[in-house]
Amino acid sequence: MLSTLDKLQPSDFPRITRGETTTLQVNLGYRCNQQCLHCHVAAGPNRSENMTADTVDLLIATLERLRFGTLDLTGGAPELNPEFRRLVDAARRLDMRVIDRCNLTILQEPGQDDLAGFLAANRVDIVASLPCYLEENVDGQRGKGVFQRSLDGLRQLNELGYGHVDSGLTLNLVYNPQGPTLPPPQAALEDDYRKMLHDRYGIVFTGLLALTNLPIQRFGSTLLSRGQFHDYIALLKDAHQDSNLDEVMCRSLISVDWQGYLYDCDFNQMLGIGLQGGDSATLHLRDLPELALSGRTIRVADHCYGCTAGQGSSCGGALSDAS
Repeated sequence: MLSTLDKLQPSDFPRITRGETTTLQVNLGYRCNQQCLHCHVAAGPNRSENMTADTVDLLIATLERLRFGTLDLTGGAPELNPEFRRLVDAARRLDMRVIDRCNLTILQEPGQDDLAGFLAANRVDIVASLPCYLEENVDGQRGKGVFQRSLDGLRQLNELGYGHVDSGLTLNLVYNPQGPTLPPPQAALEDDYRKMLHDRYGIVFTGLLALTNLPIQRFGSTLLSRGQFHDYIALLKDAHQDSNLDEVMCRSLISVDWQGYLYDCDFNQMLGIGLQGGDSATLHLRDLPELALSGRTIRVADHCYGCTAGQGSSCGGALSDAS
């Protein structure tokens, strides 16, 4: 896989600083039951990186001490980590909002028969990957049969109440473009998703998050191999909106990798751009309780334009109504 880091730095991205940190986003490992073309983590069935029980112990102790409002669990498929359920239980006992970034097909994997019920019982918010409402597009990006398995997962979640108004069980879907283009306006796209999924399959959901593909890892390598990388960076820069800078996720989120090291965001994590102390060593979860975060300068590179282009993009979807 071709690296893109040397092509993203140095960068002219505007200087930004951290505000109040409300979300701890934790990558529990890079192992996944899928291997998607757009994946910025380069996750897959053959990845072995997994957060250990000792690091999860440290994570839970950190949550007890600092009391973040939201614990955002990602991967790979975070549910494949043996410590996933213990961590969810601990966070919910602390009355934290927990987000599970779920690929939907994990719900049919061996040993995960009761996963959907566990998520519902703990009132975990689900952010579910479904990059299109058309079968050929989803299977082309994520593998043959993934669309139908994703629908099965959505039906299972709907039966438990997820996505239904007043159920209190949040089910947000995630769209990302098929190639090197910006997402269409999120609100209009959400309307299309609602109509297509309900009319064709009887599926309901809470909201849609439109995410921009970042030029890193597997997607960045694909751009380089196709000679599209520099044009895509130019597209992102040309569409930059200063107004999105106040809302980018790195201003209120800390990202933790499977070993416990800290980053300004999940994308920096994948590039190895760590949160650094005075000695330039990458900071660790054990440093977090003593770390002054507010006002700290965020480390940037040209991939950051993916979060400020057009309507903006973050782990929570579009940042503005701009198209």
